[in-house]
Amino acid sequence: MGGFGGNCRLGSVLLFSAWITLAALNRLLRPAPNGCQMTYMYPTYIPISTPKNVSSDRYGLFLYHEGWKKIDFDDHVRKLDGVPVLFIPGNGGSYKQVRSLAAESFRAYQNGPPESSFYREASSTSELEDFSLPSRYGCMLDWFAVDLEGEHSAMDGRILEEHTEHVVYAVHRILDQYKESHVARANDGVRSTGNLPSSVILVGHSMGGFVARAALVHPGLRKAAVETILTLSSPHQYPPVALQPSLGQFFSHVNEQWRDGYMTGESRTSSPKLSNVVVVSVSGGMHDYQVRSRLASLDGIVPSTHGFMVGSSSVKNVWLSMEHQSILWCNQLAVQVAHTLLSMIDPVDRQPFFSSQKRVFVFAKMLQSAVPQSLSWMNRVSGSQSSNLLSSDTRDAGELQRNDSRFCPPSVQWTSDGLEKDLHIPSNLVTVLAMDGRRRWLDIKKLGSNGKGHFVFVTNLAPCSGVRIHLWPEKHHSSIQNEIPASKKIVEVTLKMVQIPAGPAPKQVEPGSQTEQPPPSAFLLLSPEDMSGFHFMTISVASRPADLPQ
Repeated sequence: MGGFGGNCRLGSVLLFSAWITLAALNRLLRPAPNGCQMTYMYPTYIPISTPKNVSSDRYGLFLYHEGWKKIDFDDHVRKLDGVPVLFIPGNGGSYKQVRSLAAESFRAYQNGPPESSFYREASSTSELEDFSLPSRYGCMLDWFAVDLEGEHSAMDGRILEEHTEHVVYAVHRILDQYKESHVARANDGVRSTGNLPSSVILVGHSMGGFVARAALVHPGLRKAAVETILTLSSPHQYPPVALQPSLGQFFSHVNEQWRDGYMTGESRTSSPKLSNVVVVSVSGGMHDYQVRSRLASLDGIVPSTHGFMVGSSSVKNVWLSMEHQSILWCNQLAVQVAHTLLSMIDPVDRQPFFSSQKRVFVFAKMLQSAVPQSLSWMNRVSGSQSSNLLSSDTRDAGELQRNDSRFCPPSVQWTSDGLEKDLHIPSNLVTVLAMDGRRRWLDIKKLGSNGKGHFVFVTNLAPCSGVRIHLWPEKHHSSIQNEIPASKKIVEVTLKMVQIPAGPAPKQVEPGSQTEQPPPSAFLLLSPEDMSGFHFMTISVASRPADLPQ
């Protein structure tokens, strides 16, 4: 009986351990909810024929068509008249993964550019002189995709080299196909609109994004055949897992060629090889466990004048982190990418803008949020000045505010807005030291862990006219500093608040129902360095119409 009881206890322990293990694995492998909406489409994949003198039986090339009606493949290829875009799948990927981006591009072209009120700018961004986004789409996108047989390109550098060679062939084949279609239409007496495309836009997912960059520096690629590359969750710095030495060597070789491609030669008589090439990398963010953002970065490879990296959680109209595969079908991102690529087409000549500066501007305007730049507002003050803002005997906060146009204008004045009131209230127990109905006093030393944490303020009130925020200094032992009036040592940070997308408040469903508050429309982020040298913070709210400026 003792042996039987011991076996039962051992079996119970094993069963319990197995249950814990399965529960943990289920927790780890369960897809994290990311808020992405599914993209739906009616896909048709048209094979592009290969000339008899070219041996390319291993891989393939397809043209995507959106629609549920049956079409004649040869007739459809003969009518090619758009801007070519080539999709390159990643490790173990399929050419059919192009369907989400291609379907949304078709719908975006049919519906036209989004209205100006489609989203609200996070904050003002620098404009390009004498240039703005097109008000109409001049040409549709023709999406192609290479079939790489689902090979695991992340395992061996030699596979990457073979994929690179096929992408180079596919680019040339696409451009030649447009010429053949143009000749066929001319023979049929059909007039063609626009010029023949001279370049192909490359869009790569995962390892396909790196293959796109490798193809651009391939010695067999025609000059100016590729000038724009968009990568989705692609590693650029180094491979996620270097299982073979050839993989790391191929990455190093390609990245070195890219660095040299943007450098001016010794003669300085010719432009750098990649002077007109633009690359933008979109990372999945914290939910992408396969390709982290540091791998997707272009730092040290592509200069900031020719490209950048942006996280999907910072992309306008998306604001979501997503997994490695969901970045391909997430509808919010697919729609934004479609409008971005269509906005890059010149309505006049129906080709991508020749100027790399204009293409970078379109990418930045359509994808890059201005929130990160706005959060670096303290960079306008040097490090020594920001940490010791009130240490100067000659320059006070009032002078700083007068020289900074982003502070509330002098015309915005509230009634009885005396800032000398209750400047220092001794208390070691509570964070909110005083409140007079309109102003809350916060002890910075008690925010977070002894003032070492960040402070975030979110509101749906309008800065300046609805809410104002001030930082109040610590007491100084210097007699010169104590002689300066307190009102001149106070720093207002109201207009450092960042505008975030927000729509109007929902209307009442029925008479007498509760009116919902408008969603948050702005937030302020202060780091410990920003609050260094200050003791208190006040948040003032205009509580009645009499306080608002006339």
